[in-house]
Amino acid sequence: MRADLHIHTIYSDGANTPEEIARRARAAGVELISMTDHDSLGGLEEKRAAAEKCGLKFVSGWEVSSYEGDKVHVLGYRCTACEEYYAFLEKRKTGAVLRAQDIIEKANAYLGLNVSMEEVEREHLKKDAPLHTMHVVNAFAKRLSKKPMQCYEALFDKGKPAYSELWRPTPEEAIKVIHACGGLAVLAHPGRIRLENGVRIELINGLVERGLDGIECYHSSHTEKETEYLKAYAAAHGLLVTGGSDFHKDGGNRILGLPEFHASEDLLSALGIPL
Repeated sequence: MRADLHIHTIYSDGANTPEEIARRARAAGVELISMTDHDSLGGLEEKRAAAEKCGLKFVSGWEVSSYEGDKVHVLGYRCTACEEYYAFLEKRKTGAVLRAQDIIEKANAYLGLNVSMEEVEREHLKKDAPLHTMHVVNAFAKRLSKKPMQCYEALFDKGKPAYSELWRPTPEEAIKVIHACGGLAVLAHPGRIRLENGVRIELINGLVERGLDGIECYHSSHTEKETEYLKAYAAAHGLLVTGGSDFHKDGGNRILGLPEFHASEDLLSALGIPL
């Protein structure tokens, strides 16, 4: 079954509504989708209804923005909200505001600007989901008349003047909350983890020991060589293989429905999708 299991919407830092995403996924030939917004299951019923309206199979999803030396994000599938989820969500929302304030202060000092939290909140369309760093980036990009990713890479990425490490969960915390929600924990885009290869593999080995269920082998940023290596690693460690575009908005190299990924019977069964 052709699938795209990594898509963002306006419930985090994406540009499209769930309905728009579902229509575009169907037009791209996708049969199964998951809308995996950052750090919350916000809009879950809206997303499910949008997918069903377009005749698509749907699985609940979210992406926990965790860090361990670099971005080590973890995707959660087939999750349902529970006490542990709501506690995690509130902690993420509180921490996101504190981190945003830290980023704004650093960026304003570096650039000589006076961007306010109010400007950032105008970029934050769904207030029930945590504020995201890209909401801050978008506000500064508008002031500077630059593209958001140009601003992010120059000022807000790790090691840059406005980067903040405040209130970032670890991948182990991500795995724990995903499992508490009855879900499957999948390492997102491992090829994008900016650690030396030996360190990265050691990190992934540790996550497997801590209960990781799968790896996103197919991703828009992965080379064919990386994909094949990750598939072999998954097979050797009994992990599920997933894939997704990580689509956020038009204009970049992340295209909805690409790379082409077909979910295996094992993955469909684990996701609860009828064969």
